[in-house]
Amino acid sequence: MPTVVVLDNIAQEGLELLQGYDGIDVQVKTGLKGDDLRQVLSECDGAICRSGVTISSDVLKGNRRLRAIVRAGVGTDNIDHAMATRQGIVVMNTPAGNTISTAEHTFAMMMALSRNIAPAYQSLIKARWDRKEYMGTQLSGKTLGIVGLGRIGQEVARRAIAFEMRVAAFDPFLSVEQATKLGVELVPEVSDMFPYVDYLTVHTPLTSETKNLIDAAAIERLKPGVRLINCARGGIYNESALLAGLQSGKIGGVALDVFEQEPCLESPLFEVPGVVCTPHLGASTEEAQTQVAVEAAQLLVNYLTTGEIRHAINMAAMDPKTLEELQGYLDVAYRLGLLLSQWNDGGTSACQVQYRGEVVDKNTKLLTAAFCAGLLERALDEDVNVVNAEILLRERGVKLNEVSDRELGDFSSSITATVDCHGRTFTAAGTLFGSKMPRLIRLGGYRLEAYMDGNLLLFAHDDVPGVIGNVGAIFGDHRINIAQMSVGREGENPGGAAIGVLNLDSIPPVAALDAILQQDGIHRVKVIEMPAAGNLPGWLI
Repeated sequence: MPTVVVLDNIAQEGLELLQGYDGIDVQVKTGLKGDDLRQVLSECDGAICRSGVTISSDVLKGNRRLRAIVRAGVGTDNIDHAMATRQGIVVMNTPAGNTISTAEHTFAMMMALSRNIAPAYQSLIKARWDRKEYMGTQLSGKTLGIVGLGRIGQEVARRAIAFEMRVAAFDPFLSVEQATKLGVELVPEVSDMFPYVDYLTVHTPLTSETKNLIDAAAIERLKPGVRLINCARGGIYNESALLAGLQSGKIGGVALDVFEQEPCLESPLFEVPGVVCTPHLGASTEEAQTQVAVEAAQLLVNYLTTGEIRHAINMAAMDPKTLEELQGYLDVAYRLGLLLSQWNDGGTSACQVQYRGEVVDKNTKLLTAAFCAGLLERALDEDVNVVNAEILLRERGVKLNEVSDRELGDFSSSITATVDCHGRTFTAAGTLFGSKMPRLIRLGGYRLEAYMDGNLLLFAHDDVPGVIGNVGAIFGDHRINIAQMSVGREGENPGGAAIGVLNLDSIPPVAALDAILQQDGIHRVKVIEMPAAGNLPGWLI
C-alpha cells in the first residue's frame, strides 16, 4: 500500500480526498526539517507540500522510495528539482489553482488605487470626514497595459474589458489572432504602451529580461499620473525608482503585493501617499487554497494508482534508455528554442521545426517539445518542460508545425527551427558534434559554425573590412574577453550582408553595446544568454 505524507497544512477538502482512497495510507506531519524530514520522506511513496517546508538536496539524496512530490501551488522553489530528478522523483505543481484569485487581487489593488480606499478608511479611523481629499477616478474609459498574457494576465484582461477599459498588452508568445479573440491590442514592445496607458500591471516571471522592467528610464517614458500594479514577482518594478517617481509626481499611484525581499516589513514606500501594499495575498483565498489542495491530492493519487503524470516540472514520461539516446539532440533543440526566444522581435504567431537526416528516425515529437520548452522558458511565469511546453505554446494561439526529410544535407543530422513574428521570420539550425556538443550551423540565411553555450553576442553587419576589428577593439576597451568567433556571409561573394556570433566570457555592459551599434556597417546587436556547455535543464538530467 502506497504511503503519502502531507508536509504542510492544506485545505481540508484536499486532505479528505486523499483519505478517501482505501489503497493509500495518509500521514500528516508538518513542521519537519533536517534529519526528521529526511527520515519521513525515505518511508513514503508520495508527498504533498506548500511553501512552508524546504525539500532540499540533502533530504532527498539517497532516497530510494519516494516517487512523487506535489506542490499545492505554483512555485516550487522550495524543492530541489535537480536532486529530485536524479533520484527519479517526479515533481508536480498546480498551476491553475490560484489564477482567478490572483487576477481578482490585481483588480482589487487597481480599484483601491483609483478610489483611495485605504487612506480614506484611515481618515475615518481618525474621526475625519475628508471627502474632498479623496476624489477618485473611474476605470471605465481608461487604458490598462498588461505585460504577460498567460493564465492570470488573460483573466485580468477579461475583467478590465468588463469594466469598459481599453487593454493594451505585450506577450512575446501570443499571436495577433489570439489577442483579437481576447479583445486586446497587442504591442510589439513593452515600451510601446508606455506613453498612453493609465494603469500598468505585470504578470510575468522574474528573469534577466523582466528584472527592473520598470526603472527610472522607463518611468520617464510613462504617461504622467500612471498607476502601477504588481501582483506577480518582486523585482520587476525597481522599488527605488517607484519611490522617486511618486515623489516627483510622475507616478499617480503604486500597488504592490510582492517585493524584492520578502517578508517585507519596512519600506520607504509604505509612508508615501498614493501607495497600497499587501503581504503577498494574491493566492490567499479560501477558494484558491481549496482548489490547489484538491488538485494536488488528485495529481498524487492518479500518479500512484495509474502512473499518470500531469504538470510535471522536472521530467518527462520516458524511460531512461530513450533519455540517454536522445539527450544530445534534446539539448540541441532546447538551445535552438532558447536562442530564438531572445533573437526574435516578439509577437510569435507560428513555429516550425524541421528534421533532416538520421535524426528523422528518432522521437522527433519529444525533440519538438524540447524546442518549445526552450522557446517558452524565459517568457512564462511557470515551470516549462517537455511535458507541458507544446500545450502552453498552443494555448497562446501559436501554431506549431513539424517537418521531416530523410535526405542527408551537409550534416548527417540537423534541426532547423523557424519562428514567425509580426510578418518577420527568424531561423536557426543546429546539429550535434559527437554525442554532447551542440553547434549552431545556420542563423537566418547565413551558414556558420558556432558554439551554443554561455554568453553569445549576435550582430548583423555589412561584409566589409574593419567591422570585426572594431567590435574586438571595443570589447578590449571594456575588458570583455572573446572566447570564440564565427562569421557567416550571405552567398559566396564578399561585400553583402553578414552575421557574427561571438562567445564571450562575460556579459558586456550597455556602453559597449551602444558603442558597437554606433559603428558604420553594424545594424543589429543582441546579447543571447545560453546555459554553459554541458549544463542541462532539470527535466533533461
